[in-house]
Amino acid sequence: MDENFFVEVDCQQKSYESERICGDVFLSGRVKGENRIVVVLSDGMGHGVKANILATLTATMALNFTREHKEPEKTAEIIMKTLPVCSERKINYSTFTIIDVEYNGETTLLEYENPQCIIIRDRKVFQPESKVINLNCETNPGKKIRVCSFLPKKGDRILFCTDGITQSGMGTPRFPFGWGVDNVARMAIDIIRQFPQISARELSGKILNMAYRNDGFQAKDDSSCGVIYYREPRLLLICTGPPYNKEDDVLLAQAVKDFKGKKIIMGATTGDIISRELNLKIEDTFLFDDPELPPMNVMQDIDLFTEGILTLNKVEKILKAYNSNYKLNRGPADEVVKLILESDEIHFIIGTRINIAHQDPHLPVELEIRRTVVNRIAQLLEEKLLKKVKVNYI
Repeated sequence: MDENFFVEVDCQQKSYESERICGDVFLSGRVKGENRIVVVLSDGMGHGVKANILATLTATMALNFTREHKEPEKTAEIIMKTLPVCSERKINYSTFTIIDVEYNGETTLLEYENPQCIIIRDRKVFQPESKVINLNCETNPGKKIRVCSFLPKKGDRILFCTDGITQSGMGTPRFPFGWGVDNVARMAIDIIRQFPQISARELSGKILNMAYRNDGFQAKDDSSCGVIYYREPRLLLICTGPPYNKEDDVLLAQAVKDFKGKKIIMGATTGDIISRELNLKIEDTFLFDDPELPPMNVMQDIDLFTEGILTLNKVEKILKAYNSNYKLNRGPADEVVKLILESDEIHFIIGTRINIAHQDPHLPVELEIRRTVVNRIAQLLEEKLLKKVKVNYI
Protein backbone atom coordinates (compact mmCIF):
# COMPACT_ATOMS: atom_id res chain seq x y z
CA MET A 1 0.00 0.00 0.00
CA ASP A 2 1.19 3.52 -0.81
CA GLU A 3 2.97 5.06 2.19
CA ASN A 4 1.27 8.38 1.42
CA PHE A 5 -2.11 6.92 2.28
CA PHE A 6 -3.81 8.16 5.39
CA VAL A 7 -6.21 5.81 7.18
CA GLU A 8 -9.11 7.80 8.60
CA VAL A 9 -11.13 5.98 11.27
CA ASP A 10 -14.37 7.15 12.83
CA CYS A 11 -17.38 5.64 14.56
CA GLN A 12 -20.67 7.34 15.37
CA GLN A 13 -23.00 5.90 18.03
CA LYS A 14 -26.50 6.33 19.41
CA SER A 15 -27.86 4.73 22.58
CA TYR A 16 -31.10 2.81 22.95
CA GLU A 17 -33.85 5.41 23.42
CA SER A 18 -34.21 5.15 27.21
CA GLU A 19 -30.51 4.68 28.09
CA ARG A 20 -27.77 7.23 28.69
CA ILE A 21 -24.97 4.67 28.31
CA CYS A 22 -24.41 2.89 24.99
CA GLY A 23 -24.22 -0.90 25.05
CA ASP A 24 -21.92 -0.83 22.00
CA VAL A 25 -18.23 -0.07 22.58
CA PHE A 26 -15.78 1.23 19.99
CA LEU A 27 -12.03 1.18 20.69
CA SER A 28 -9.07 1.93 18.48
CA GLY A 29 -5.35 2.17 18.94
CA ARG A 30 -2.19 2.88 17.00
CA VAL A 31 0.76 0.50 17.34
CA LYS A 32 3.48 3.05 16.68
CA GLY A 33 6.47 0.73 16.41
CA GLU A 34 4.72 -1.36 13.74
CA ASN A 35 2.84 1.40 11.95
CA ARG A 36 -0.50 -0.37 12.53
CA ILE A 37 -3.99 0.66 13.58
CA VAL A 38 -6.30 -1.75 15.38
CA VAL A 39 -10.05 -1.05 15.47
CA VAL A 40 -12.65 -2.95 17.52
CA LEU A 41 -16.45 -2.64 17.71
CA SER A 42 -18.28 -4.77 20.27
CA ASP A 43 -22.03 -5.12 20.89
CA GLY A 44 -23.05 -6.13 24.41
CA MET A 45 -26.30 -8.05 24.81
CA GLY A 46 -29.17 -5.86 25.96
CA HIS A 47 -28.81 -2.21 26.82
CA GLY A 48 -27.32 0.15 29.36
CA VAL A 49 -24.58 -0.40 31.93
CA LYS A 50 -24.49 -4.21 31.87
CA ALA A 51 -24.21 -4.32 28.07
CA ASN A 52 -21.55 -1.61 28.16
CA ILE A 53 -19.43 -3.48 30.73
CA LEU A 54 -19.52 -6.73 28.74
CA ALA A 55 -18.80 -4.94 25.46
CA THR A 56 -15.94 -2.99 27.08
CA LEU A 57 -14.41 -6.23 28.39
CA THR A 58 -14.70 -7.80 24.93
CA ALA A 59 -13.33 -4.79 23.04
CA THR A 60 -10.40 -4.33 25.43
CA MET A 61 -9.34 -7.98 25.14
CA ALA A 62 -9.76 -7.94 21.36
CA LEU A 63 -7.68 -4.77 21.03
CA ASN A 64 -4.84 -6.06 23.22
CA PHE A 65 -4.71 -9.57 21.73
CA THR A 66 -4.69 -8.23 18.18
CA ARG A 67 -1.87 -5.83 19.02
CA GLU A 68 0.11 -8.88 20.18
CA HIS A 69 -0.42 -10.68 16.84
CA LYS A 70 -2.42 -13.55 18.31
CA GLU A 71 -4.07 -15.81 15.75
CA PRO A 72 -7.71 -14.80 15.01
CA GLU A 73 -9.18 -18.08 16.25
CA LYS A 74 -7.08 -17.89 19.43
CA THR A 75 -8.25 -14.35 20.08
CA ALA A 76 -11.91 -15.37 19.59
CA GLU A 77 -11.59 -18.45 21.81
CA ILE A 78 -10.00 -16.54 24.70
CA ILE A 79 -12.70 -13.86 24.54
CA MET A 80 -15.52 -16.43 24.45
CA LYS A 81 -14.11 -18.44 27.32
CA THR A 82 -13.88 -15.25 29.39
CA LEU A 83 -17.36 -13.90 28.64
CA PRO A 84 -20.44 -15.25 30.43
CA VAL A 85 -23.02 -17.16 28.38
CA CYS A 86 -26.77 -16.46 28.44
CA SER A 87 -28.40 -19.31 30.39
CA GLU A 88 -31.52 -19.29 28.21
CA ARG A 89 -30.20 -18.70 24.68
CA LYS A 90 -26.78 -20.32 25.23
CA ILE A 91 -24.97 -17.50 23.40
CA ASN A 92 -22.25 -15.06 24.43
CA TYR A 93 -23.23 -11.77 25.93
CA SER A 94 -21.14 -9.85 23.38
CA THR A 95 -20.30 -9.85 19.66
CA PHE A 96 -17.34 -8.14 18.01
CA THR A 97 -15.61 -6.94 14.85
CA ILE A 98 -11.83 -6.53 14.74
CA ILE A 99 -10.03 -4.67 11.94
CA ASP A 100 -6.23 -4.74 11.83
CA VAL A 101 -4.84 -2.13 9.44
CA GLU A 102 -1.19 -2.17 8.40
CA TYR A 103 0.00 0.94 6.62
CA ASN A 104 2.35 -0.98 4.34
CA GLY A 105 0.30 -4.08 3.68
CA GLU A 106 -2.73 -6.14 4.50
CA THR A 107 -5.94 -5.21 6.26
CA THR A 108 -7.47 -8.10 8.17
CA LEU A 109 -11.12 -8.31 9.24
CA LEU A 110 -12.29 -10.67 11.97
CA GLU A 111 -16.05 -10.81 12.60
CA TYR A 112 -18.06 -12.66 15.22
CA GLU A 113 -21.85 -12.30 14.94
CA ASN A 114 -21.82 -8.60 14.05
CA PRO A 115 -23.22 -7.61 10.63
CA GLN A 116 -20.72 -8.34 7.87
CA CYS A 117 -18.36 -5.50 7.04
CA ILE A 118 -18.99 -3.69 3.76
CA ILE A 119 -15.90 -2.92 1.66
CA ILE A 120 -16.54 -0.27 -0.99
CA ARG A 121 -14.12 0.07 -3.92
CA ASP A 122 -14.77 2.19 -7.02
CA ARG A 123 -18.38 2.76 -5.86
CA LYS A 124 -19.09 -0.97 -5.76
CA VAL A 125 -19.15 -3.57 -3.01
CA PHE A 126 -15.81 -5.38 -3.04
CA GLN A 127 -15.83 -8.91 -1.64
CA PRO A 128 -12.35 -10.34 -1.06
CA GLU A 129 -11.96 -14.03 -0.44
CA SER A 130 -12.77 -14.97 3.15
CA LYS A 131 -12.71 -18.06 5.31
CA VAL A 132 -14.95 -19.27 8.12
CA ILE A 133 -13.26 -20.76 11.18
CA ASN A 134 -15.16 -23.18 13.40
CA LEU A 135 -14.35 -22.65 17.06
CA ASN A 136 -13.80 -25.65 19.28
CA CYS A 137 -14.17 -24.00 22.67
CA GLU A 138 -16.42 -25.88 25.12
CA THR A 139 -18.61 -22.89 26.00
CA ASN A 140 -19.52 -22.13 22.37
CA PRO A 141 -19.52 -25.37 20.36
CA GLY A 142 -20.25 -24.80 16.69
CA LYS A 143 -19.64 -21.03 16.80
CA LYS A 144 -17.94 -19.50 13.80
CA ILE A 145 -15.85 -16.46 13.04
CA ARG A 146 -15.29 -14.95 9.60
CA VAL A 147 -11.80 -13.81 8.60
CA CYS A 148 -10.67 -12.06 5.44
CA SER A 149 -7.60 -10.10 4.37
CA PHE A 150 -7.05 -7.78 1.43
CA LEU A 151 -4.65 -5.16 0.11
CA PRO A 152 -6.36 -1.75 0.14
CA LYS A 153 -6.35 0.73 -2.70
CA LYS A 154 -6.63 4.50 -2.53
CA GLY A 155 -10.29 5.43 -2.09
CA ASP A 156 -11.34 2.16 -0.43
CA ARG A 157 -13.74 2.35 2.49
CA ILE A 158 -14.68 -0.26 5.09
CA LEU A 159 -18.08 0.21 6.72
CA PHE A 160 -18.68 -1.76 9.94
CA CYS A 161 -21.67 -1.63 12.27
CA THR A 162 -23.73 -3.32 14.96
CA ASP A 163 -27.16 -4.84 14.37
CA GLY A 164 -28.85 -1.67 15.62
CA ILE A 165 -28.08 -0.32 12.14
CA THR A 166 -29.02 -3.32 9.99
CA GLN A 167 -32.14 -4.14 12.04
CA SER A 168 -33.41 -0.56 12.15
CA GLY A 169 -36.95 -0.17 10.83
CA MET A 170 -37.80 -3.79 11.62
CA GLY A 171 -41.56 -4.33 11.61
CA THR A 172 -42.29 -1.24 9.51
CA PRO A 173 -44.04 -1.54 6.12
CA ARG A 174 -40.88 -0.41 4.34
CA PHE A 175 -38.43 -2.73 6.16
CA PRO A 176 -40.45 -5.55 7.75
CA PHE A 177 -37.24 -7.56 8.32
CA GLY A 178 -35.02 -4.60 9.05
CA TRP A 179 -32.93 -2.26 6.90
CA GLY A 180 -30.36 -4.98 6.08
CA VAL A 181 -26.71 -4.99 5.00
CA ASP A 182 -27.55 -4.65 1.29
CA ASN A 183 -29.59 -1.49 1.82
CA VAL A 184 -26.86 -0.01 4.04
CA ALA A 185 -24.34 -0.68 1.27
CA ARG A 186 -26.58 0.87 -1.38
CA MET A 187 -27.05 4.04 0.66
CA ALA A 188 -23.31 4.32 1.37
CA ILE A 189 -22.51 3.98 -2.34
CA ASP A 190 -25.15 6.60 -3.25
CA ILE A 191 -23.65 9.02 -0.72
CA ILE A 192 -20.12 8.41 -2.04
CA ARG A 193 -21.32 8.93 -5.62
CA GLN A 194 -22.80 12.29 -4.57
CA PHE A 195 -19.88 13.29 -2.28
CA PRO A 196 -16.77 11.44 -3.53
CA GLN A 197 -14.47 12.95 -0.90
CA ILE A 198 -16.83 12.52 2.06
CA SER A 199 -14.93 11.86 5.29
CA ALA A 200 -15.30 8.75 7.43
CA ARG A 201 -16.90 10.86 10.16
CA GLU A 202 -19.53 12.35 7.86
CA LEU A 203 -20.36 9.06 6.13
CA SER A 204 -20.75 7.13 9.38
CA GLY A 205 -22.93 9.94 10.74
CA LYS A 206 -25.24 9.87 7.71
CA ILE A 207 -25.69 6.09 7.97
CA LEU A 208 -26.39 6.33 11.71
CA ASN A 209 -28.93 9.11 11.19
CA MET A 210 -30.76 7.11 8.52
CA ALA A 211 -31.00 4.12 10.87
CA TYR A 212 -32.42 6.46 13.51
CA ARG A 213 -34.94 7.74 10.97
CA ASN A 214 -35.90 4.14 10.06
CA ASP A 215 -36.83 3.64 13.71
CA GLY A 216 -39.08 6.69 13.72
CA PHE A 217 -36.47 8.78 15.59
CA GLN A 218 -36.69 6.49 18.63
CA ALA A 219 -33.70 4.12 18.63
CA LYS A 220 -34.89 0.55 19.22
CA ASP A 221 -31.35 -0.68 19.97
CA ASP A 222 -27.86 0.64 20.61
CA SER A 223 -26.53 1.59 17.18
CA SER A 224 -22.96 2.09 15.98
CA CYS A 225 -21.60 2.75 12.50
CA GLY A 226 -17.90 3.03 11.78
CA VAL A 227 -15.98 3.80 8.61
CA ILE A 228 -12.34 3.34 7.65
CA TYR A 229 -11.27 5.44 4.67
CA TYR A 230 -7.96 5.09 2.79
CA ARG A 231 -7.05 8.36 1.12
CA GLU A 232 -4.60 11.18 0.56
CA PRO A 233 -3.87 12.97 3.85
CA ARG A 234 -5.58 16.29 4.53
CA LEU A 235 -3.02 18.67 6.04
CA LEU A 236 -3.47 21.28 8.78
CA LEU A 237 -0.90 23.71 10.17
CA ILE A 238 -1.29 25.19 13.65
CA CYS A 239 1.20 27.97 14.29
CA THR A 240 1.45 29.51 17.76
CA GLY A 241 4.03 31.62 19.52
CA PRO A 242 6.81 33.93 18.25
CA PRO A 243 10.24 32.44 17.39
CA TYR A 244 12.92 32.46 20.09
CA ASN A 245 15.12 34.69 17.94
CA LYS A 246 13.46 37.69 16.35
CA GLU A 247 15.54 37.22 13.19
CA ASP A 248 13.69 33.92 12.64
CA ASP A 249 10.38 35.73 12.13
CA VAL A 250 10.94 35.59 8.37
CA LEU A 251 11.50 31.79 8.55
CA LEU A 252 8.23 31.35 10.43
CA ALA A 253 6.33 33.44 7.90
CA GLN A 254 7.84 31.56 4.97
CA ALA A 255 6.90 28.20 6.52
CA VAL A 256 3.30 29.38 6.84
CA LYS A 257 3.26 30.68 3.26
CA ASP A 258 4.68 27.45 1.81
CA PHE A 259 2.40 25.07 3.70
CA LYS A 260 0.07 23.09 1.41
CA GLY A 261 -3.06 22.76 3.52
CA LYS A 262 -5.32 24.63 5.91
CA LYS A 263 -3.73 27.06 8.36
CA ILE A 264 -4.54 28.20 11.89
CA ILE A 265 -2.69 31.04 13.61
CA MET A 266 -3.08 31.14 17.41
CA GLY A 267 -1.85 34.20 19.28
CA ALA A 268 -1.90 37.94 18.59
CA THR A 269 1.90 38.29 18.53
CA THR A 270 2.22 35.34 16.13
CA GLY A 271 -0.48 36.85 13.92
CA ASP A 272 1.27 40.24 13.88
CA ILE A 273 4.50 38.56 12.74
CA ILE A 274 2.79 36.65 9.92
CA SER A 275 0.83 39.73 8.87
CA ARG A 276 3.94 41.95 8.83
CA GLU A 277 6.25 39.51 7.04
CA LEU A 278 3.72 38.40 4.40
CA ASN A 279 1.88 41.71 4.09
CA LEU A 280 -1.48 40.15 5.01
CA LYS A 281 -4.43 42.21 6.23
CA ILE A 282 -6.05 41.58 9.62
CA GLU A 283 -9.66 42.50 10.40
CA ASP A 284 -10.91 42.63 13.98
CA THR A 285 -14.26 41.06 14.83
CA PHE A 286 -16.32 41.45 17.95
CA LEU A 287 -18.29 38.20 17.90
CA PHE A 288 -18.08 36.75 21.42
CA ASP A 289 -19.29 33.23 20.64
CA ASP A 290 -17.49 31.85 23.70
CA PRO A 291 -17.59 34.00 26.87
CA GLU A 292 -14.42 32.30 28.10
CA LEU A 293 -12.31 33.42 25.13
CA PRO A 294 -11.47 36.55 23.13
CA PRO A 295 -13.18 36.72 19.73
CA MET A 296 -11.58 35.41 16.55
CA ASN A 297 -10.07 37.78 14.02
CA VAL A 298 -9.84 37.42 10.26
CA MET A 299 -6.50 37.25 8.42
CA GLN A 300 -6.07 37.15 4.67
CA ASP A 301 -5.07 33.66 3.37
CA ILE A 302 -5.42 32.12 6.85
CA ASP A 303 -8.32 29.76 7.64
CA LEU A 304 -8.55 30.65 11.35
CA PHE A 305 -6.92 33.30 13.54
CA THR A 306 -7.51 33.08 17.29
CA GLU A 307 -6.02 34.10 20.61
CA GLY A 308 -3.19 31.85 21.80
CA ILE A 309 -2.71 30.11 25.15
CA LEU A 310 -6.25 30.44 26.51
CA THR A 311 -7.66 28.98 23.30
CA LEU A 312 -5.09 26.16 23.30
CA ASN A 313 -6.13 25.22 26.83
CA LYS A 314 -9.78 25.18 25.77
CA VAL A 315 -8.92 23.04 22.71
CA GLU A 316 -7.27 20.49 25.00
CA LYS A 317 -10.32 20.49 27.28
CA ILE A 318 -12.68 19.86 24.34
CA LEU A 319 -10.50 17.09 22.89
CA LYS A 320 -10.43 15.29 26.25
CA ALA A 321 -14.24 15.30 26.42
CA TYR A 322 -14.90 14.73 22.71
CA ASN A 323 -16.86 11.71 21.52
CA SER A 324 -19.42 11.03 18.77
CA ASN A 325 -22.17 12.67 20.85
CA TYR A 326 -20.22 15.83 21.70
CA LYS A 327 -21.81 18.97 20.27
CA LEU A 328 -19.30 21.52 19.06
CA ASN A 329 -20.31 25.18 19.28
CA ARG A 330 -19.11 28.24 17.38
CA GLY A 331 -16.44 29.53 19.76
CA PRO A 332 -12.77 29.88 18.71
CA ALA A 333 -11.63 26.64 20.39
CA ASP A 334 -14.59 24.75 18.90
CA GLU A 335 -13.68 26.01 15.42
CA VAL A 336 -10.08 24.85 15.91
CA VAL A 337 -11.33 21.38 16.91
CA LYS A 338 -13.61 21.26 13.85
CA LEU A 339 -10.64 21.85 11.54
CA ILE A 340 -8.60 19.24 13.44
CA LEU A 341 -11.37 16.66 13.00
CA GLU A 342 -11.52 17.40 9.26
CA SER A 343 -7.75 16.90 8.91
CA ASP A 344 -5.42 13.89 8.99
CA GLU A 345 -1.92 15.25 9.50
CA ILE A 346 -1.57 18.11 11.96
CA HIS A 347 1.68 20.08 11.82
CA PHE A 348 2.51 22.34 14.77
CA ILE A 349 5.05 25.16 14.59
CA ILE A 350 5.69 26.31 18.14
CA GLY A 351 7.51 29.55 18.86
CA THR A 352 9.60 29.33 22.04
CA ARG A 353 9.91 32.99 22.98
CA ILE A 354 8.38 33.60 26.41
CA ASN A 355 5.38 35.92 26.26
CA ILE A 356 5.68 38.51 29.03
CA ALA A 357 1.88 38.62 29.38
CA HIS A 358 1.90 35.01 30.60
CA GLN A 359 4.18 35.80 33.54
CA ASP A 360 1.45 37.81 35.26
CA PRO A 361 0.87 36.14 38.70
CA HIS A 362 -2.80 37.16 38.58
CA LEU A 363 -3.49 34.85 35.62
CA PRO A 364 -5.05 31.44 36.40
CA VAL A 365 -2.77 28.66 37.67
CA GLU A 366 -3.83 26.34 34.82
CA LEU A 367 -2.42 28.80 32.26
CA GLU A 368 0.61 26.72 31.31
CA ILE A 369 3.42 27.43 28.92
CA ARG A 370 2.62 26.85 25.31
CA ARG A 371 4.79 23.83 24.58
CA THR A 372 3.37 21.83 27.51
CA VAL A 373 -0.19 22.34 26.32
CA VAL A 374 0.69 21.54 22.71
CA ASN A 375 2.45 18.31 23.75
CA ARG A 376 -0.69 17.18 25.58
CA ILE A 377 -2.87 18.09 22.58
CA ALA A 378 -0.52 16.18 20.26
CA GLN A 379 -0.80 13.10 22.49
CA LEU A 380 -4.61 13.28 22.40
CA LEU A 381 -4.59 13.64 18.62
CA GLU A 382 -2.34 10.60 18.15
CA GLU A 383 -3.83 8.26 20.74
CA LYS A 384 -7.51 9.24 20.77
CA LEU A 385 -8.15 10.48 17.22
CA LEU A 386 -5.41 8.47 15.41
CA LYS A 387 -4.05 11.57 13.68
CA LYS A 388 -0.50 11.95 12.44
CA VAL A 389 1.22 14.78 14.30
CA LYS A 390 4.45 16.64 13.65
CA VAL A 391 5.75 19.26 16.08
CA ASN A 392 8.52 21.73 15.18
CA TYR A 393 9.96 24.30 17.55
CA ILE A 394 11.39 27.60 16.38
